[in-house]
Amino acid sequence: MSETEENKPNETQEDLPIDGHEETTSSPTAEPKTAASDDFEMKYKETYDQYVRLFAEFDNYKKRAVKERMEFVKTAAADVVSAILPVLDDFSRAAKSIESATEIAPVKEGVDLIYKKLWKALADKGLEELNPSVGDSFDADVHEAITQIPAPDESLKNKIMDVVEKGFVLHGKIIRYPKVVVGA
Repeated sequence: MSETEENKPNETQEDLPIDGHEETTSSPTAEPKTAASDDFEMKYKETYDQYVRLFAEFDNYKKRAVKERMEFVKTAAADVVSAILPVLDDFSRAAKSIESATEIAPVKEGVDLIYKKLWKALADKGLEELNPSVGDSFDADVHEAITQIPAPDESLKNKIMDVVEKGFVLHGKIIRYPKVVVGA
């Protein structure tokens, strides 16, 4: 070591100025407050306040939407049930009249009228029947094959041989696929 280095007091890296210049302020963290920093701080607080309020408003909206959805699910079938209630009343009257009926023809006619009334009520709510015909081509997107049987001739392969159960469409969406037997 040289003599000049020996006479210097031990300085740590923290004591040395960053760019070689001596510090002129008494505290490294003390900054004089300016109008610009006050303006920035005020804008920051306003923006943060808007953010918190918007977040709370969105959270309330989500809660309200969930609550409304739950209420809708609870009452979704109310209009369908109210449309079917007159049909239920007709069935009650028909059941009472069957007990005292002596002829079958008027009973059959009454049940047929009730059936048509039920279908009209359901059709008004958007229900349609999906009833494929024997000989139609099988489509896995529209039909449900419950079994396959040997086709009597080559032209009936992958064709509907029998319709076991009708299907139903509600507002363009299949809610029950028709069950069919397919020729193999």
